[in-house]
Amino acid sequence: MPTLSVAKEKIAPKLRTPDDFSSEDVQNLSSVLNAVLADVFALYLKTKNFHWHMSGPHFRDYHLMLDEQSDHIFAISDAIAERVRKIGGTTIRSVGHIARLQRIADNDAEFVEATDMLRELHKDNKSLVESLRAAHEVADKADDYATTSLIEVWIDEAERRAWFLFEATR
Repeated sequence: MPTLSVAKEKIAPKLRTPDDFSSEDVQNLSSVLNAVLADVFALYLKTKNFHWHMSGPHFRDYHLMLDEQSDHIFAISDAIAERVRKIGGTTIRSVGHIARLQRIADNDAEFVEATDMLRELHKDNKSLVESLRAAHEVADKADDYATTSLIEVWIDEAERRAWFLFEATR
């Protein structure tokens, strides 16, 4: 008769990185980057939501702009998560985890006026810029040059989105 063995929970081995970040730096960087990643997913989904539900006289222009912006937002999600892994951390694992970390509010309204959509996304992109600047400070303190470099590009992209959204509502 075969014996039954109790399955042991597997624990992932510590990721060894050549950067030699302290465990405190890994924790701080992972924490701030995971919060940014949650915001990126929230902003991506909100931008897609507004893209899908856009209406009005400027429908085509706004619809296309939000589609382009959502593509740019989604494109950075993998780079953020991979950066967390490269430094030895772990990243978000579920929609629930995103919901616990996100600081950008969802919008589940059945109808939102087109200009209100753009104004809300403008505010959210500016909020993302603030979060990215805070993350930059943490990365700079840890002498994480690769992360600071990536964040600088993401700040520029978010500022560009905010600018376009602002100009579209004038």
